[in-house]
Amino acid sequence: MVERSKILLLHVGGAATQLIVKRLGTTRGKVTRCIEKALSMGMNVALKDLPRSGRPPSINEKAEAWVTDLACQKPKNLGYSYELWTTQLLAEHVRRRCRKSGHACLKQIGKGTVSKILSRHKLKPHKVKYYLQLRDPNFDERMAEVIQTYKQAQEARKQPQKHKGIAFLSYDEKPGIQAIANTAPDLPPLPGQYQTWSRDHEYKRLGTMSLMAAIDLVSGRAHHQLVERHRSREFVAFLRQLIDDYPQRTKFRIILDNHSAHMSAEVRKYLVTVPNRFEFVFTPKHASWLNLIEVFFSKIARSVLRGLRVESKTELRQRIRKYFKEVNSCPVVFTWKYMLNQPIKPDTATAVA
Repeated sequence: MVERSKILLLHVGGAATQLIVKRLGTTRGKVTRCIEKALSMGMNVALKDLPRSGRPPSINEKAEAWVTDLACQKPKNLGYSYELWTTQLLAEHVRRRCRKSGHACLKQIGKGTVSKILSRHKLKPHKVKYYLQLRDPNFDERMAEVIQTYKQAQEARKQPQKHKGIAFLSYDEKPGIQAIANTAPDLPPLPGQYQTWSRDHEYKRLGTMSLMAAIDLVSGRAHHQLVERHRSREFVAFLRQLIDDYPQRTKFRIILDNHSAHMSAEVRKYLVTVPNRFEFVFTPKHASWLNLIEVFFSKIARSVLRGLRVESKTELRQRIRKYFKEVNSCPVVFTWKYMLNQPIKPDTATAVA
């Protein structure tokens, strides 16, 4: 386009064809064709190539459909060790099998052509996009129970007297918190030399522990226990701790997931000894996003546990306890907003005891 623009500018300036050829180092035929096209079709058309029919496609529609059908199958089902296709693997497979399938036009297909075919059909068989299968037939009803509890907690913040004596909590466990120690000391940043902390790549594992925690949806206070395992007995111990932390005769409405330790015979046996004290609102299966404490755990992971190095499990325990003490010195109320303003059916608004 630059060369054609120069040809036209020189021609408009009065330069002869031979002078244009000499100045631009091009051919006479190219100059004359450009000028004639500009005079007959206009300058904008002369700057670009005219559309051409091109070579007729060698791959017919049936052959292309066969390629896309292969792309929608897993390589392992066709005798390969691969889980997903690559364009190279798919092209090699097509070249080997095309004659038997009646598509000899694909005998020289390359991975570039395969990539173009997949792009035209908006297929990406080399990628995996995750989805979550709905496994709870009572999902809507159980979600309504959880959201109703969030509504009641919101009302309790606005009208404390209306829900006096009831504590609304969101509970869960965070297992597998690692105690990791450095094998060499961290080096601090130095102005003009190092912008960040420097850390040796090697580290030492000292074990793991589980965090059991609950946040009060009205006051924002966080309760926790650090345990080696999170079984039914540890969960019962946590419930006992809640009773000790709140005034007598307080009733607890707790949102929690469907972990087996929350519904075991040991837990039910304990609940009999404290009648009418606990109501469990179970989230639907595979719907941990409905449990507000997951936001709290995300905050811990990003602010405290990220990059944490300790000398022992005892130090890890102390650091987490210190964090909860800091949180409770200035508690932040976690609020739920999704679908909170939508009406809840009366028959689905009661908690599961």
